[in-house]
Amino acid sequence: MRMRVGYRDIVVLVSKLVVVCLLTVLPASAQIAGQLDAVYDGIGVDQKLGDTIPTDLVFTNERGEQVQLADYFESGRPVILTLVYHSCPMLCSILMDGFTKGLTELEWAPGSKFDIVTISIDPSDSYQLAKEKKAHYISQLGNESAAEGWHFLTGSQESITAVAEAIGFRYRWLEDIEQFVHPAIVTVLTPEATVSRYIQTLEFDARDIRLALVEASNGSIAEAIDLIALYCLQYDPESNSYVAHASNLMRLGGFLTVVVLGAMLFVFWRRESKGYSPTDNTVNT
Repeated sequence: MRMRVGYRDIVVLVSKLVVVCLLTVLPASAQIAGQLDAVYDGIGVDQKLGDTIPTDLVFTNERGEQVQLADYFESGRPVILTLVYHSCPMLCSILMDGFTKGLTELEWAPGSKFDIVTISIDPSDSYQLAKEKKAHYISQLGNESAAEGWHFLTGSQESITAVAEAIGFRYRWLEDIEQFVHPAIVTVLTPEATVSRYIQTLEFDARDIRLALVEASNGSIAEAIDLIALYCLQYDPESNSYVAHASNLMRLGGFLTVVVLGAMLFVFWRRESKGYSPTDNTVNT
């Protein structure tokens, strides 16, 4: 005797299988999500815009020389600060690759109108490793002269903690996976070592880097187009990018409208005045 299996029976069977799968997978997914939340608990950035970082902190540069952070603010240029660690197997490389790609699309090079300081958050990283990382990213950048403006530092836990706390960079070491867990962010500092802007992304837009540097320099490295752009745009932390500033755009639009109308009236008046002749009002007798 054959058993007929109809469409409805198949639907019921598949539905039951889906329910069984969900009941099996969801608890595991929830457990994984809970573990991830525990891993990243407390990791992030407390934005400290307007705060000044301590510049008397001592580090070791990629040549093995003792330096102070103050050395990188003597030029009077803004500084981009990145906190990573040189033996990082994943996130740091993604961050630095994205950052370097953004720099390649920027008209300015490190050492010209700004400097970059990359500090390892791992006190066990050596200056030799920092030297290798610098060579790698300078090669990616494709501009050997940029080596004068991009500095890779290592240091003691005390110095690392001090600079991390100064910019609100919250991270920690996870013994289970033997890695640091940390946010992906770059910090733009003024020539006075004051926190001016945070850019939290893995894909860096050259325009955003440029505008953040112009802001940090208080316009001293800006061209006219940069000042116009900053007037029309504002940084949106939600989208991690500069977006249109509606009220300023309206003001600029109103100003341009007045200018255009004024120019049109001036041209009209000039034409009228040139077409007018005193003899036009003489009366022939």
